[in-house]
Amino acid sequence: MDDDMEGGNLGPYQERLRVFPNMRTKPYTPLMFRLLMRINVRVLFVLMLLGFGAIFYIGASTSPIIVFVFSVCIISFLLSIYLTKWVLAKDEGPPEMAQISDAIRDGAEGFFRTQYGTISKMAVLLGLVIFSIYLFRSTTPQQESSGLGRSTSAYITVAAFLLGALCSGIAGYVGMWVSVRANVRVSSAARRSAREALQIAVRAGGFSALVVVGMAVIGIAILYSTFYVWLGVDSPGAMKVTELPLLLVGYGFGASFVALFAQLGGGIYTKAADVGADLVGKVEQGIPEDDPRNPAVIADLVGDNVGDCAARGADLFESIAAEIISAMILGGTMAKRCKIEDPSGFILFPLVVHSFDLVISSVGIFSIRNTRDSGVLGAIEDPMSILQKGYSVTIVLAVLTFGLSTRWMLYTEQAPSAWLNFALCGLVGIMTAYAFVWITKYYTDYKHEPVRTLALSSSTGHGTNIIAGISLGLESTALPVLVISIAIVSSYWLGHTAGLVDESGIPTGGLFGTAVATMGMLSTAAYVLTMDMFGPIADNAGGIVEMSQQPESVREITDVLDAVGNTTKATTKGFAIGSAALASFLLFSAYMDEVASFANVTFNQVDIAIPEVFVGGLLGSMLIFLFSAWACSAVGRTAQEVVNEVRRQFIERPGIMDYKEKPDYSRCVSIVASASLREMIKPGALAIISPIVVGFVFRVLGYYTGHPLLGAKVVASMLMFATVSGILMALFLNTAGGAWDNAKKYIETGALGGKGSDSHKAAITGDTVGDPFKDTAGPSLHVLIKMLATITLVMAPIFL
Repeated sequence: MDDDMEGGNLGPYQERLRVFPNMRTKPYTPLMFRLLMRINVRVLFVLMLLGFGAIFYIGASTSPIIVFVFSVCIISFLLSIYLTKWVLAKDEGPPEMAQISDAIRDGAEGFFRTQYGTISKMAVLLGLVIFSIYLFRSTTPQQESSGLGRSTSAYITVAAFLLGALCSGIAGYVGMWVSVRANVRVSSAARRSAREALQIAVRAGGFSALVVVGMAVIGIAILYSTFYVWLGVDSPGAMKVTELPLLLVGYGFGASFVALFAQLGGGIYTKAADVGADLVGKVEQGIPEDDPRNPAVIADLVGDNVGDCAARGADLFESIAAEIISAMILGGTMAKRCKIEDPSGFILFPLVVHSFDLVISSVGIFSIRNTRDSGVLGAIEDPMSILQKGYSVTIVLAVLTFGLSTRWMLYTEQAPSAWLNFALCGLVGIMTAYAFVWITKYYTDYKHEPVRTLALSSSTGHGTNIIAGISLGLESTALPVLVISIAIVSSYWLGHTAGLVDESGIPTGGLFGTAVATMGMLSTAAYVLTMDMFGPIADNAGGIVEMSQQPESVREITDVLDAVGNTTKATTKGFAIGSAALASFLLFSAYMDEVASFANVTFNQVDIAIPEVFVGGLLGSMLIFLFSAWACSAVGRTAQEVVNEVRRQFIERPGIMDYKEKPDYSRCVSIVASASLREMIKPGALAIISPIVVGFVFRVLGYYTGHPLLGAKVVASMLMFATVSGILMALFLNTAGGAWDNAKKYIETGALGGKGSDSHKAAITGDTVGDPFKDTAGPSLHVLIKMLATITLVMAPIFL
């Protein structure tokens, strides 16, 4: 090879074994796993037995329900190990596929190590800030009577925060770990059978989903039972069990903190690389997507893993954690007001629901089986219909298990039929989730009219494509808002009429009914996350097939899987936005309850006619728009660096286009990695600092003007307006971006002139505009609104 290069006789390198560079200097394994690997197997086995024994002992000392939750979670972990072994047992295909996969894996793991190293440092710093605040904050009368002092409260909150951050980080690592190993196996399977490739992608996503949901559930259960035993809950003079869920808020905040920065950093990475690769490769050079001649193609494929897998795992982990904690708080509050003799059922109900989620989602995952087919696309079912059948199985089982859970956990002699009302609330939530999936699919799948109309607009130019995409995104907010509105009102009414009343005879089940609906919506979260993980794995598989120059028939299979993956990713984002809307409503209610507890006054209304409170609302809405602007501009600035680098390589290495010179892939990976880490700081800091600064400033203003609760009211208004604005903005961004992407995919199937046509070029422009919408700003927004809710809940005492 060296002689050929010196003599200028380097032939077309597609005929040679292409070698893709390592993106790191040495193999990377997280410290935790390195330590475990050094321990003798027998010693490790004994330690695991002791650990499980301690967990079950603490659980048995708390409640039999906790033991049930622990058992289901551990079984789901064992099942995920089986899925891992099944996926990894599949072959990696020819050597060139494995080399590309190794390059992707190296880049993804290198970025993950650097990104999460930065996030961990910020988490420790924020933990110290929280500890300092809690040492000087006020305490509630209940905490004073139970002997829970400021220092104990500070230690508990910081420990919960750091545990939530750690578990969220592990959830993100799991999502990335499986995707970078499954992609090449899906590519290899596509050479044999489309159905086999689909099954591998689904089972790889299922492994990640089961681990993420299981960790969220078992993490909260361990924290709850540990605090229960350590604090001697319900013993004479100690804390009541109905007050215990408030100590878990730090866990949700830690999960939100990591998820926000993971989504920002990963989203900036993946979309900057994607935009840079498309603008120069597709538009300027006219080469296909994922062409090995494009210097940014490895960075693009790495981005799918760090942005769509690692970040989404942390995102769904945070969604489930926030929903469980808020529902536990509201369940405990309602049980306390209604003087329910054994309130543990209402508090632990969310953990049981998500335990059943692990069971029914596993059934849905295993319902997608491999069947013999010729590998020809026309000879098999549509992949989307196969995934939908699995989802339908999961939905049916969710209805049955949810009814069983409500009868088991929520039956009380005070209102014997209340459990039935709450079961109907869960049914409302399940129907809401299904409606969100259907609506998002309608607006983003090119089998339906909206995307085809958007594709048709590309035939008249770039401008009409952009106009049509923006109008489609704006229109797509209507139906989801109507669905959310109906869900909130109907579930509140069902809970309100459940028959549970306080000492004054006033019905108190309305908010808990909404919480149960949220649990119903997330009762299939593991299967929905499986469908989401399927998308980037299929996308990576298509890239590996293209770069290793496999036959066109193989690329056709991965193209169909990729298009379906775009739709499943969009539906998952719609699902996440809907659950975020309901979870934020619950956290907002929990925040008002906590303010009332600390201030020892009634706090259940926010009057926006007060000028300062209205200003707080404006600041909340402004925060959403400013955050979105900074996230999108971060993608734009990073993409500019990538574009300049790719152009430079094409100019300085003209042999790249003729396969006579190799692109410098590692240079683009390095540019995107460093820029995305730098760019994620500003919008993330804005999200964390804004509610704290606003609440503290207006608290001081209220002190001098004689309005002691002004800071708490302004923050409540800020949270309320930010939630409303954030939901609408996220719906617009996610749907418009997904529609633009699939409009391009539709044209690439041969419609409206196919690849290389003027319509295709206009569609690429739309897809480029939509990239930061759907994978950076949009997903970050629904994490943002939940983080705002948790941070106000944690920091509530400093606003008083």
